[in-house]
Amino acid sequence: MSKNPNAAVPASGPDIHDWRPEDESFWSSTGKRIAYRNLWISIPALLCGFAVWGMWGIIAVQMLNLGFPFSQAQLFTLTAIAGISGATMRIPASFLIRMAGGRNTIFLTTSMLLAPAIGTGIALQHPEWPLWVFQLMALWSGVGGGNFASSMSNISTFFPKRLQGTALGLNAGLGNFGVTTMQVVIPLVMTMSFFGMTGDSMTLVKASGWIFGKIPAGTPTWIQNAGFAWVLSLVPLSALCWFGMNNLKTVTPQSGSPLVAFLKISYLYSLAFVPSIGMLYLYLPAPTGLGLLNMWVAIPLDIMAALLVMRLAAFGAMKENVAKQFAIFKNKHTWSLTALYVVTFGSFIGFSMALPLAITVIFGFQHVPDAAGVLQHTLKNPNAPSALTYAWIGPFVGAAVRPVGGWISDKVGGSIVTQVISAVMVFASVAVGYVMQQAYGSATPEQYFPAFMGLMVLLFAASGVGNGSTFRSVGVIFDRTQAGPVLGWTSAVAAYGAFIAPVLIGEQIKAGTPQLAFYGFAAFYAACLVLNWVFYLRRGAEIRNP
Repeated sequence: MSKNPNAAVPASGPDIHDWRPEDESFWSSTGKRIAYRNLWISIPALLCGFAVWGMWGIIAVQMLNLGFPFSQAQLFTLTAIAGISGATMRIPASFLIRMAGGRNTIFLTTSMLLAPAIGTGIALQHPEWPLWVFQLMALWSGVGGGNFASSMSNISTFFPKRLQGTALGLNAGLGNFGVTTMQVVIPLVMTMSFFGMTGDSMTLVKASGWIFGKIPAGTPTWIQNAGFAWVLSLVPLSALCWFGMNNLKTVTPQSGSPLVAFLKISYLYSLAFVPSIGMLYLYLPAPTGLGLLNMWVAIPLDIMAALLVMRLAAFGAMKENVAKQFAIFKNKHTWSLTALYVVTFGSFIGFSMALPLAITVIFGFQHVPDAAGVLQHTLKNPNAPSALTYAWIGPFVGAAVRPVGGWISDKVGGSIVTQVISAVMVFASVAVGYVMQQAYGSATPEQYFPAFMGLMVLLFAASGVGNGSTFRSVGVIFDRTQAGPVLGWTSAVAAYGAFIAPVLIGEQIKAGTPQLAFYGFAAFYAACLVLNWVFYLRRGAEIRNP
């Protein structure tokens, strides 16, 4: 019996064997309902992934406020470790959907977040524990960063090309609210005991804060809730992923049973930790590591090592699947769009990670010269703004405008939008650098804080809009078999911004030249502005205005 091309997909069962989103009648009768159901479940799961991945930016600030026995530089490493771990995890995650299925992958990777959430909660109750314990928890939190690549790859397979910008913008934009949610929720839950179930409190040595203002020194604080709080949402979300999402067999015909799929995911995710640990050991200073590598050497080595491990360690049908996905590296547009996505998402996640500690260090101290005229940065500023009160605003704006960027790009073209936001980011970065320079040389740095926050919000807004435009370009330039892996790959490389920004900003603050970090960002944005014009906007471009 011949198959009716307009037949509807059965609504029951997790596996869908017939999927034709470009078919208008199929989409309107059946596809739209299933696609949006998977999208609405994907968004909160991704949100929690971002929250667990990014939580060390807030935790490090509060560890400083509680008097944990670590230096500012050591606390900066926690956000950097979480950043590079999450970025490296995205490399295998970008291939998971086509190897294990969407429902299987999103369920298991969401459930995996329970481990770093609970482990972090336990570790934070023991300030006497060595630094490597907290660094291990930060490394483990990278699972949440990896989830973005698999989530975006999964959602891209459900929607027609004409809706790629909107659907991916919604998934990424609302998922990115995990950063804002984390920055709002963690300071709040640290003020409560969870009915006495989460252990004893600690006392703030330095004033802290939350979105409604400062929290004075001497206030009881349950910092362990920064990890434990996510268990309340992760358990029901994992169940929702399992019972509400689908595997598209047209995309993953050989995923195998759920158990086989889970083993594939666990195997590849475990492999991703190997290059991360090796690179961090070579990069981080003693006593944690050897301190042999420069950051700009360490990151390419980490990426190459992760790809090599995947290529060599894959076996059987998995090896063939990985080899097929590696075909994206032969396409020059994979590399151009990777650079453009670093501009947008790399900036968003990097600034999200670095902003709380940057506010604390630059505006939390009076920068005054000593008797010899040497500028000192140790005198506490009584008028300092609280990082936990303001740091959430930038990520909130960036995430909120991301779906708008996708929608506008669907209407006018992704590359046009990318060009405009790149120009805005060049200007804003130079301006932020100048304001930081003024604040870091002032005895009253708080007078520069409104200008600093306003410009940072502009940077976040531009990066958010650009996220949507880049996704739209990927969905148009690449066919359905390659768009998902390309999205995963570009997001993996861009996620190294979560490592680069905290390290670069921290190093330049320590050197007394914080402005140089942002001048460097501006130079990169300008180069990518030219790249975008050459590849996609100039007359005679191979693919003009996708």
